[in-house]
Amino acid sequence: MQAPQIIIDNRERNLEIINGLEQSGAALTFAQLPVGDYILSDRICIERKTSSDLEGSIINGRLFEQLERLKASFEKPMMIIEGNGFRLGSNVILGTALKIYVDYGIPILWSESSLETADILSAISRREQEHKSHEPRLVGLKKAHSEDEWQLLILSSIPGVGTKLAKNMLKHFKNIRNIVIADVEELTKIDKIGKKKAERIYEILNTNYESAKE
Repeated sequence: MQAPQIIIDNRERNLEIINGLEQSGAALTFAQLPVGDYILSDRICIERKTSSDLEGSIINGRLFEQLERLKASFEKPMMIIEGNGFRLGSNVILGTALKIYVDYGIPILWSESSLETADILSAISRREQEHKSHEPRLVGLKKAHSEDEWQLLILSSIPGVGTKLAKNMLKHFKNIRNIVIADVEELTKIDKIGKKKAERIYEILNTNYESAKE
């Protein structure tokens, strides 16, 4: 069998994991992934969170939006939770873990350390890539083909906007252009969009692209 290929998000460079994967013989590629942290096959993408990362994403509400996008992009999304010493109550962590599996159908693997995470990633990639048809690629099996699906993907990439909220926005405004030209007050007419979130959405859609100055 050839060395398993793993695509790693270039913002997720944990040196212990990278060194562990290299020592296992995996061929690593770095790219800015639209979802997840590690692509192990055409159908498996891993979202990795340390215990503090998990707690932070629970508090700021980003966790389930990330998981929605992960599930929409890959046939078999998975999650690794690394470390322990949670500050939030055990009932909160357990309830979150149950919601991830029961509501989203995403299995969770628990890891004690970065080195154990590397071992898990290596084992899954080797198992998946026993068949060449499951080599990793940047986009999962579930692709957007219709205009409706593309619109949902575009809107759900905005921080604070998940798939459900994106659908509500499109039902109200009919298309993305109307959302872009809407003011903050109009955006707050959508259920689950308060003033703060409306201001953030408006800012993202209307701020000039600074890199154009380069």
